[in-house]
Amino acid sequence: MGRFWSLLFLLVPILGVGVFACAIMTNSAPLYDHWFPEDISAHGYVIDNLFNSIMYLTGFIFIGTGIALFWFLWKYDAAKDPGPVKFSHGNHTLEVVWSILPAATLLFIAIYQMNAWADVKLMRPMDDQGQPVRPIAEVMGRQFEWRIRYAGPDEVLGTPDDLFTVNDLHLPVGEEVVLQINSMDVLHSFFLPNLRIKQDLVPGMRQFVWFKPLKSGQYDIICAELCGWGHYKMKGLVTIEPQENFDRWYAQTEAEQLKDAFAVSDEEE
Repeated sequence: MGRFWSLLFLLVPILGVGVFACAIMTNSAPLYDHWFPEDISAHGYVIDNLFNSIMYLTGFIFIGTGIALFWFLWKYDAAKDPGPVKFSHGNHTLEVVWSILPAATLLFIAIYQMNAWADVKLMRPMDDQGQPVRPIAEVMGRQFEWRIRYAGPDEVLGTPDDLFTVNDLHLPVGEEVVLQINSMDVLHSFFLPNLRIKQDLVPGMRQFVWFKPLKSGQYDIICAELCGWGHYKMKGLVTIEPQENFDRWYAQTEAEQLKDAFAVSDEEE
C-alpha cells in the first residue's frame, strides 16, 4: 500500500507538467492563454517575461521535489523494508546547502524584477515639458462598483467641471495613460488583465498607475481582492479607442450629464 501512495504522489508533477505543456504547445490548445489574456499594453511583455521566468524556476524546483518525494516513499516503504527504524542527527553540510540555495534564489528574483518594478511602479511617464503626465481620470473602488471621474477642461481632478461614470472607463489608444486610484471603503484591487496592471487600493491612500494601450477594443476591469459579499459582481469595462472616438464619447457623455443636472435643478425648483 505504501508504494501505491508513492505512485500517487508521482502523478502530481507529471500532471502539472502535462497541463503546462498542453497550455503552451499550440494556440488552439484549450488552456492556451489561461494565465494571461491577450496583452495590449506597451509594457506587458516585461511582466510576462518576469512571470514566465519565475514559473520556470519554481517549476524546476517543483519537479525536483516531487521526484525526490516519490523516491523516498518508494525506497523506504515500510511493507518492503521491515527493519528497525534508524534515527539520524542530520547532516550539517546539507542543512547549510538547502538554506543557502533558497536564499540565493530569492535574492536572484529580487534583483531580476527590479526593472519591471521600476517601469510599472516608479517611473511615471513625463510629458513634453518634462513634467509627470496628469491623470486622465480617477478610479474609485466602492462596494461593489468602480466610480470613475474624468478631469474636465481644466485638466484638474476634483473641480466642478469633472465628468462622472460608473463601471465604464474610456481611454485613447496609443497614448500614455495615468490613472489616479483610491478606495472609498475597504480594500479593493484594481486589475486590468489585458493591460497587465494590478494595484491594491487602500482607503485614504491616493495612488497612481500608468500604461500605454496599443490596441482598440473592450476589456475587463476586475476587483482582485475579496471585498465583501458582492465582490463577484464588481466588474467594469474599459474601452480603448482612437482619440477622435474618445473625444466624441466624452462630449456626448458630458452633454448627457449636463442635461441630467439641469433636469434635477428644474425639479427642485
